[in-house]
Amino acid sequence: MKKSWWNSWWFKLLLIIVPILLYFLVPFFKNGINEAAGTLSKVNVQAAKEYILSFGIWAPVVSFLLMVLQSVAAPLPAFIITFANAGLFGWVKGAILSWSSAMAGAALCYAIARIYGRSVVEKFTTRAALREVDVFFERYGKWAVLIARLLPFVSFDVVSYAAGLTSMGFWEFFWATGLGQLPATIVYSYVGDMLVGSVKTVVFGLLMVFALSAFAFMFKQIWKDRTQTKAQS
Repeated sequence: MKKSWWNSWWFKLLLIIVPILLYFLVPFFKNGINEAAGTLSKVNVQAAKEYILSFGIWAPVVSFLLMVLQSVAAPLPAFIITFANAGLFGWVKGAILSWSSAMAGAALCYAIARIYGRSVVEKFTTRAALREVDVFFERYGKWAVLIARLLPFVSFDVVSYAAGLTSMGFWEFFWATGLGQLPATIVYSYVGDMLVGSVKTVVFGLLMVFALSAFAFMFKQIWKDRTQTKAQS
């Protein structure tokens, strides 16, 4: 069976070499990556706002690229960008920007995992984090992505990488990610940079309600599937 071009050795090598060459040979590219990563690592909404706003009319594009960057580099926080977008563009436009860029980042993580495999994915995350998500996938199967997106304490990016290592199809992954990510994005965008103190508790509670609703739906489907299986046997 002939290999797809995107799964050939030369394409895999090209995807690695080009970014590395850009980083080390193009000062503008290197400085931009370093500054963006440094801004996100501060975990400071105001700093993120100022950084994004400094690009003027290109601010939405920069915000989009920042979300994709944090998706690949899993330890970087995504919620900082979501809060910054809400403060800069309003919660509706901010939510749309955050959701669409997060979807692009998730798709990229899935593709990296599917193309390069587990050994490369572990370089972007950690072996322990992947192992935990593996258990989650084994337990919940096809509902794992949807449930994980609704849980605030499960890493968005690690789940995307892990999904790419499974037999899950891209569109199945994509739609589960989109639906699961939407509630948290809307809530985070609406609250924006006011997410402190008691408000944080309320938002966390809302997210847990979403998560519990998803669990209820999941168990209902599992029970339905088992009932149908018994009836057919």
